[in-house]
Amino acid sequence: MAEIVNLNRHRKAQARQQAERQAEANRVKFGRDKATRLREEQEEARRRALLDGAALEPEKPEPAAP
Repeated sequence: MAEIVNLNRHRKAQARQQAERQAEANRVKFGRDKATRLREEQEEARRRALLDGAALEPEKPEPAAP
């Protein structure tokens, strides 16, 4: 004989499982500790400084309006 299933419980259990899967994906995507985040920011700053220093023509400041 088939098992009797409460549809509300089944629906809520599926919603919880989906929320857990989404939470796991977000932890992988956004979850970085402070040291990792700071290291990546420093690497980005170093990369930008290197690119700015290698520019052929530096940006000229606009003259002040009289």
